[in-house]
Amino acid sequence: MAGTGSSRRTFIAGAGAAATAGTLAAAGAMAAPAAAAAAATPPNGRRVAVLGGGVAGLTAAHELAERGYAVTVYERRALGGKARSMDVPGSARGARRPLPAEHGFRFIPGIYHNLPDTMRRIPFPGNANGVWDNLVAPREMMFARAGGREDMRAPIPWPEHSPAELTPDELGRALTGILQSLVRLPPHETAYFVNRMLVFLTSCDERRSEVWEHTPWWDFVRAAQMSGEYQRILAIGITRNIVATKAEEASTRTVGTLGEAFVFNLLGRGADGPPDRILDLPTNEAWIDPWEAHLRSLGVEFRIGWTVREVRYGSGRVSGVEVLDPAGARQSVTADHYVSALPVEHARRTWSAALRAADPMLRRCDELKTDWMTGIQFYLTERAPLVHGHLNCIDSPWSLTAIQQAEHWPSRNFPADYGDGTAVDCLSVDISEWDKPGILYGRTAKQCTREEVAREVWAQLKASLNDTGRTLLSDSALHSWFLDPGVDGLGTPNPTNQDELLIHPTGTFHNRPSAGTRVPNFFLSGDYVAVDIDLATMEGANASARAAVNSLLDRDGSTADRCAIRPLYRAPEFEPARRHDLWRYRLGLRNVFDLG
Repeated sequence: MAGTGSSRRTFIAGAGAAATAGTLAAAGAMAAPAAAAAAATPPNGRRVAVLGGGVAGLTAAHELAERGYAVTVYERRALGGKARSMDVPGSARGARRPLPAEHGFRFIPGIYHNLPDTMRRIPFPGNANGVWDNLVAPREMMFARAGGREDMRAPIPWPEHSPAELTPDELGRALTGILQSLVRLPPHETAYFVNRMLVFLTSCDERRSEVWEHTPWWDFVRAAQMSGEYQRILAIGITRNIVATKAEEASTRTVGTLGEAFVFNLLGRGADGPPDRILDLPTNEAWIDPWEAHLRSLGVEFRIGWTVREVRYGSGRVSGVEVLDPAGARQSVTADHYVSALPVEHARRTWSAALRAADPMLRRCDELKTDWMTGIQFYLTERAPLVHGHLNCIDSPWSLTAIQQAEHWPSRNFPADYGDGTAVDCLSVDISEWDKPGILYGRTAKQCTREEVAREVWAQLKASLNDTGRTLLSDSALHSWFLDPGVDGLGTPNPTNQDELLIHPTGTFHNRPSAGTRVPNFFLSGDYVAVDIDLATMEGANASARAAVNSLLDRDGSTADRCAIRPLYRAPEFEPARRHDLWRYRLGLRNVFDLG
């Protein structure tokens, strides 16, 4: 992984490192112990098997362990799931740490409340508020434009405008000011978009569920009638770069609910903190490793390298779970209760036919859809003068978003602490669109090889950043790259992705299951479970785990305190407008702000 002046050689080096990552990770998993001694009898005499060690599984284990349950977590790969960071194999020299990589950069906005509560309860040396104190707020964001168009930079002040009385008129003025600062559209298009936001914000729950859930965001904001800039930024940009789905398909209920929370966050209402927050260390150092240590101190046991094969059903209950241990031998796991905390595309493959028959809700999960959103990291030998926060390459065919990591890790000296001592920064990039042709090869990301994906992403970054006469990204500064090893088979007819992301086409919300099933000892935890935040997020995973634990406690007749589940903020000043809209909706009338 040594830096070199030849970009060809660095790309080949990166490809080699990425190709070996999956093999080495698997070898590490196989080295895990095949079994562990039986746990001591839990305080309440009840045992729970948690299937999956991502944010949903770790949250469920955390809440259960605090309530006296003996918990064992079964995880196929590594704790943290899509939220983990990982080491770049073979990148360390001497006493330095390996270069840090990740499935995608962490983003923990101020609209989250449940996940931050968990983070506050994870001890971290020197932090009064545990891991939560490792959150930092970037100072600005940027929409980078291609084709010589001016890039748009915007500061992220905190606290932001907070009106004394939040009326629709006052909110409209605030939204107009925000949009004029950020996106610079024609005034009539800004006014129309603000009007559409007011329609959603004042819509009753019935209209949201029965109308906006079935209306694509593209249609709701009338994108087809607007300028290309409006379409690119407010229709495509919002849905593809933030919600990771397509504007023509995305449910207005989903996009609008998230937008509502962000609007109030920007206005300083109901927020846990600033609208944009990231971790001040690589994710495992800042969060996942301390979490694992804390859970072990609570008595949680982990089986890493164990693969869930089938959840078995008999006599009205889950009777056990078939797993493969790290040596590939079949084992049977039994417990009093079972929490399925795998991502939906993996979880539904483990549900036996008998289990599905016991609860038709499980069959509806087959209708839920996933898509690709995966990270690639570029390691640089020179700090690029980009932006002190998130970068959105709004015109890139592959919908790239990125952030430079090193400046946000103040306790780490990047060249001294990581790699071979020559990489000074990590430009972490998320690829949100894998099915559109790129600018270098004219092929989709799935049709490209790993090396071609890296070259194409680098070319799209340069097209957005080097197009106004300044060279912000230089080939000579490229040290190496790392593409998430969960992606495999690129450039072949059958590319695969182990870490797909739940998306939200119209009408799919009603296929999302509840945390409690009709099977009395089987519960669901994951960002596909129906909770208040209608989005594939760590917050949704955390909230669903709390809901699963509460359902388990109810079934068990437990006297333990129930987990607090805090919904997304909704301004109380708008409740009269939503009640008025309910009256209008039941009469078959449009929302009072809906001009058509």
